[in-house]
Amino acid sequence: MLDGAETRTLLSVRNLSVMAGDRTILDGISFDLQPRRILSVIGESGSGKTVLARTLASWLSPPLRVSGGTVLFQGRDLLADPTHARSLSGREIAYVGGNPAGALDPTMTVGAQLVEKLRAVRPDIPAAKARDKAIQLLKAVRIPAAERRFNEYPFQYSGGMMQRAMIVDALISDPALLIADNITQPLDVTVAAQILKLMRDLNAEFSTAILFICSSLPVACDASDEVMVLHKGRVVERQTPAALIASPQHGYTYALIAELPTLWQGGPDRRRRVPATERPIMSVRGVSKAYETRGKSGKALVQAVRNADFDVFAGDNFGIVGESGCGKSSLMRLLTGLERPDGGRILFKGEDVGTASRKRLRELRREFQLVLQDPYGSLPPQSAIGAILEEPLKIHRIGTRAERRDRARAVMSEVGLHPGLYESLPTGLSAGQRQRLNVARAMILEPDLLIMDETLSALDQTEQGKLLDLFERLQARHGFTYIFISHDLTMVRQVCSRIAVMYLGEAVEVAPNDRLFFDPGHPYTRGLLSAAPTLEPRRYRPEDCLLEGEPPSPIDLPPGCAFASRCPHAFDRCRAENPALLSRGGQALAACFLNEPHEATHV
Repeated sequence: MLDGAETRTLLSVRNLSVMAGDRTILDGISFDLQPRRILSVIGESGSGKTVLARTLASWLSPPLRVSGGTVLFQGRDLLADPTHARSLSGREIAYVGGNPAGALDPTMTVGAQLVEKLRAVRPDIPAAKARDKAIQLLKAVRIPAAERRFNEYPFQYSGGMMQRAMIVDALISDPALLIADNITQPLDVTVAAQILKLMRDLNAEFSTAILFICSSLPVACDASDEVMVLHKGRVVERQTPAALIASPQHGYTYALIAELPTLWQGGPDRRRRVPATERPIMSVRGVSKAYETRGKSGKALVQAVRNADFDVFAGDNFGIVGESGCGKSSLMRLLTGLERPDGGRILFKGEDVGTASRKRLRELRREFQLVLQDPYGSLPPQSAIGAILEEPLKIHRIGTRAERRDRARAVMSEVGLHPGLYESLPTGLSAGQRQRLNVARAMILEPDLLIMDETLSALDQTEQGKLLDLFERLQARHGFTYIFISHDLTMVRQVCSRIAVMYLGEAVEVAPNDRLFFDPGHPYTRGLLSAAPTLEPRRYRPEDCLLEGEPPSPIDLPPGCAFASRCPHAFDRCRAENPALLSRGGQALAACFLNEPHEATHV
């Protein structure tokens, strides 16, 4: 039972309205939030979720303006006293967003910045204790080798690690209110599950109130005590997660639930069926890549990709999944020729990408293209949309000026962008429109292979569905082959015919879609599936499969299977030998000794 201090209202919002010029963004928002409570705010892109978060954090900037209402925090109106509101920001009220890029000073180590933040808020804490607390929180959000990573710079962190570092930055001052704006959307399922657990622990231990802005209804329901649904700037529903799922009261909420992609129960099937005898368009054979890093003890090698081995067939939708830091992005750079492998071969239509000359690699890039994750940072903001689309044609000296213009307009129409935007800048586009532009820029050269690196991870559920429908139409029309690199298992389940699961740089399982989701051959795959957000009954229970502990450091890998330290089934051989991919029949492979029948007695 909550005591009196915990039943008081910490945050009280009444009739809050926000305008952008003469357009209403938030319309009469009202809710209360108590200490030790988590309120999730769910809604599609454009519903006003982030505007609400930034208003409460006193980070609203023109042309947005508050047009009415009150925001009482600990009894004082933040809107009536902006100076007091700013004094609370980063101390009593902490905000963390879902885009960590550029959030930290690149000239200072991550640890130094965390310590500086804590001591600015709590100058009475000695530097040594501040350092200990920062490392403790880095461990809590599962930063591998936290003591060493404490001394690294932001550029040495992966995207997922940077997101976790920003969560630590928000938590380090023990705020009374934490505003978490889509913080799990860029993260893989196991890290997201750990972040949600960390939020609940913080919520219980320090009586912190948490406003959790979210684009995934299953994540929102997992995370919170109540769910508030925003639609077109208005609150249309607020219920407990169980009540919301069992009996949605508003048509918009009902539609959100009905549109949810599923992992095991029916749902749309966009997967292509690929004959086993078809010739691969891309073959990866024993590929490895290590990066040199410097630390206090001198130089070391980060083993980013290790002995990766798989085939991608023409017309295939091939998925690559795994936790942050597993090597997905490093592998992407190798597949696209942005970097050369240290060992092994990457064959595109039989030609080795890793040894191709720069001239030949440029020619090959007409035939395979990359679409990146960030819908904002991946487009030049001062170039018109038409110029962005025509640039690849100019580089490859394709067509006359008029032909390039016609081709750009045709591709815009094909991806769902109005040709009238040709002269416009991308700054006015939504996140979904920006990704359509990125897809158009990739497909304007009519490639045979599109590599999608977390292309949908920054989008909400509705926008993701629209883009997946677009990919399906484009594939049917042009015969593209797709490689989907993603941490989103529900998206991979919908669209991929075959899937590779990566762990610490290795492909530990490669299998057809149904086989992977209904009969996984590696304990790590079962761990990923047990952590995937869903409203369905789970086939794999988190308490049986959820991964505990930290992955080994990619700098100091142990002998044997790298997963052995986190595997509930590991035995002595696992700690001495690293298993190769073993056939499980039906095009399924898994790197686990448990697939050898004679080893069953060791389990």
